[in-house]
Amino acid sequence: MKKFIYRNWTKVSLILAMVFMITACENSFESGGFDVNSPSNVTSFKINGVAGKIDQKTGNINVTMPYGSDITAVKPEMVLEAGATSNLDVTMPVNFTNPVKFRVVNGNLFKDYTVTTVVLSPIKSFTVNGIAATVNDVSKTITMTLPEGTNLTALKPIIELTEGVSISPASGQTIDFTNPVTFIITSNGKSVNYTANVGVPVTGLVVAFLGTAATRAEITNMDEITAADWFFSTFSGAKYISFNSVESGADLSDVDVIWWHFDSAANLPAIAYKPAVTISLKNFRSNGGNLLLTSFASQYVDALGIVPSGKGPNNVFGDFPPNGFVDANSWGMSFVGHESHPIFEGLTTYENGKANLLQGGTFRLNHTAWWFLPEWGGYGNGEGWRNQTGGTNLASEAWDNNLDGRVTIAEFPNTETNKNVVVISMGAYDWYNEANSSGVPSQANEFINNIKILTQNSINYLAKK
Repeated sequence: MKKFIYRNWTKVSLILAMVFMITACENSFESGGFDVNSPSNVTSFKINGVAGKIDQKTGNINVTMPYGSDITAVKPEMVLEAGATSNLDVTMPVNFTNPVKFRVVNGNLFKDYTVTTVVLSPIKSFTVNGIAATVNDVSKTITMTLPEGTNLTALKPIIELTEGVSISPASGQTIDFTNPVTFIITSNGKSVNYTANVGVPVTGLVVAFLGTAATRAEITNMDEITAADWFFSTFSGAKYISFNSVESGADLSDVDVIWWHFDSAANLPAIAYKPAVTISLKNFRSNGGNLLLTSFASQYVDALGIVPSGKGPNNVFGDFPPNGFVDANSWGMSFVGHESHPIFEGLTTYENGKANLLQGGTFRLNHTAWWFLPEWGGYGNGEGWRNQTGGTNLASEAWDNNLDGRVTIAEFPNTETNKNVVVISMGAYDWYNEANSSGVPSQANEFINNIKILTQNSINYLAKK
């Protein structure tokens, strides 16, 4: 009897041990190795004596540094739980300009952390008539668009500054913004110049939002709804045009720019290919009209003859709800070599010619319809693409300084008969960030203003061509 019981108890012990190991693995690894009360926690993290805010649930460490701080080579101070080690060498200077990731290990447990460091802007806010400007600390610019008809010759900006900073001209002073204005910012005896560009929309501009729904109120795709809401709140001369109305012969003669933002499906809808529709839109261009095509609508350049047959976007993909994912990295673009192009004016950049559009940690569907150059389509590089499509590639992925990898923003310039077309085609161009499959809302995208500025600049640029 004892022998029988011993054998069964041995089996039970083995089963319990296996269950414990499986549970331990699930707790340690399937959730990214996170356990809020883990012995692998970072208990304190400082940069130049400034303590970071640690979120043990996400592993995010946020550090806000005073204006003027140099974070390119700093030795951080870090305290770990007893017995824990990290692969971040705190004895060596670290560049915190971009997020820094590291892992903390304690026995068979680990946690991954990401340090995001922000240096305070000298300008907390810059408003005119209650409208906020975009302050770019990399390019040292202040950019804003005021309502149509605003008199730029006598405006009083209200400027809120970071502690210890002064500015000239001062807040509340009456200023003529007809031309760019230089503001001198001084802190700790050092001064730097910021250039303010204040503009108004093109006078009398008539713009249209093109959609597959019969009316704007019947749009169902949340990305298209969000884009349309912004569009109609920004342009006083905005109107909605359905594909059905275009097919029926809608008068487009008074429209300067048509924007088609299509996010609903990777394949364009059948109605877009109907002869009556394509003929009408081709005539629209021939008569001086301009097109902005974004997200999956970028593919329309082929059907409208904007590019030679078969030379439209060759890499089209993306998820649809409830699918999608969260990436810890922020997604952006490189427009190196085209920094002075009007569509990029006023963007918040993280280095010269590079800007983020989608914040790390934001839920995304990655709706993409771009040209993949190196291996596909026989283009080889940017020059080959330009020669074969007749377009100008204005932007690529953030790592691509030569614009030879992906064509994410392109312009198809004027010919004798046709006006301009601009396409914006990367997954980072995301107006609405859905909840995940469990219904948990996405965090807000802190770079959404770059998407708005890029779109408004593109429409104004097209209208002036």
